Amino acid sequence: MTAAAAGRRVILSIVSKAFTKEDEGAGAAEIQRRRAPLPAGTPNYVTPRGLRALRDELEALAPSPAGPEHAAAVARRAELEARVATAVLAAPPADAREIRFGARVKVRADDNAERELQIVGVDEAAPTTGLIAFVAPLARALLGHRVHDVVSVRTPGGEETLEILSVAYEPR
Repeated sequence: MTAAAAGRRVILSIVSKAFTKEDEGAGAAEIQRRRAPLPAGTPNYVTPRGLRALRDELEALAPSPAGPEHAAAVARRAELEARVATAVLAAPPADAREIRFGARVKVRADDNAERELQIVGVDEAAPTTGLIAFVAPLARALLGHRVHDVVSVRTPGGEETLEILSVAYEPR
């Protein structure tokens, strides 16, 4: 990660913090992150873990009393219900040696740095922990490849070349 990218991450977290309701005390509602949009016509693929998380979040969403937070809670519930209703549990790939949705992939960059990532649904994505959405440029660059393949992906820091070291899938 470049110093500029690290600086942007810090700035973004500071800006996000500015929009919390600290002055209302410990009982204030947290700002929830918005769901990433799916490109038009793209199925809402999910892993079993991702589908469980969506269902758990929906179940835990408490009704909110009338007031300014009521509309946000109603909208959030509707959004979660739509995501669960449209979820498509991706089938295991026919060839487990090929990178497909759900794959856990280990790659090595040009500087010999290794990292592990998993290709997941947009609701489950958390790039800082290695969970990347299947619609992300890195995931799209990896899909269809196998161990020992070398792929290039355009990043904010420039073109990055990655060698695929391993591909695995979680048991169902």
